[in-house]
Amino acid sequence: MEKTNVMRLLDAAKIEYIPHEYSKDVTDGEKIAKMLGEDLDSVFKTLVTRGHDKNYYVFCVPVSEQLDLKKAAKAVGVKSIEMIPQKELLPLTGYIHGGCSPIGMKKKFKTIINDTAILFDHIYVSAGKVGYQIELNSYHLKDYIEAQFIDIIE
Repeated sequence: MEKTNVMRLLDAAKIEYIPHEYSKDVTDGEKIAKMLGEDLDSVFKTLVTRGHDKNYYVFCVPVSEQLDLKKAAKAVGVKSIEMIPQKELLPLTGYIHGGCSPIGMKKKFKTIINDTAILFDHIYVSAGKVGYQIELNSYHLKDYIEAQFIDIIE
């Protein structure tokens, strides 16, 4: 399996993870969870938003759930947020749709992980490329990316 930048960053930080590879034809989070044989609630998608304050915010939510924009805005202390257009994702984060990881973006953005992550010993997030996921301890992820656990789903 080829190493992604996310894996190299975690290696350098001495954070344990388990890499997983799957078909690059699949970008739907629920299908990915099923391919990995995992609980839908333990596989997280990474969503990038822009606040009314023009700052960007990152949210990690289970693949079977929807981000609650009001809860998300409250979590980061802004009036409102909206999803960024897909075409802005790559220039902003360095990642493409289906391969966006909360680890190793071009810039550091305030990040919130839905608090259900603490219910699992390990959660899955994108390894930064379509076809790759990493499994890691949710607290290790939170500490490494300086995120918070907050309820942000509908």
